Amino acid sequence: MTGIILLTLLAAATGALLGYAASWFEADADSLVNRIDAILPQTQCAQCGYPGCRPYAEAIANSQAGIDQCPPGGADGVAALANLLGRDVIPLNPHYGEEKPVALAFIREPECIGCTLCIKACPVDAIVGAAKLMHTVIADHCTGCELCLPPCPVDCIDLIVPQNTISHYHGQIS
Repeated sequence: MTGIILLTLLAAATGALLGYAASWFEADADSLVNRIDAILPQTQCAQCGYPGCRPYAEAIANSQAGIDQCPPGGADGVAALANLLGRDVIPLNPHYGEEKPVALAFIREPECIGCTLCIKACPVDAIVGAAKLMHTVIADHCTGCELCLPPCPVDCIDLIVPQNTISHYHGQIS
């Protein structure tokens, strides 16, 4: 009888040890995902083939995606990921797009018909408006992902590259 009790205690102790070890490795994996995610630009543009930066970070951490799939992160992002992961720096994969300057969506409001398709397409809720009323972009929230461009039926959305001054910014859009 004492043998069964000892075996049960040994099994319980081994199970507890394995459970603790598993949670430690899981925490370490989450930490790596968090560090990768912190490098990514958070545009949520899906150009990498994943629905957002966090899923892409998880795929990189699990060796299911390359570090060269993020056009908004560009060459600097690839270099930072390579440095973090101890990999060689490689060029951005052109299959996923090309590196461009940071841009913001701008809706030419008089032309907007209020269809709400751009609002539905925006992954960061940077577009506000209501059905059959004009829409506008909250510049501080816009990541320039371009996902609002294709659904717009009247092509009233432009991407603009912000400049250093407000007056220059307004000069480009008037």
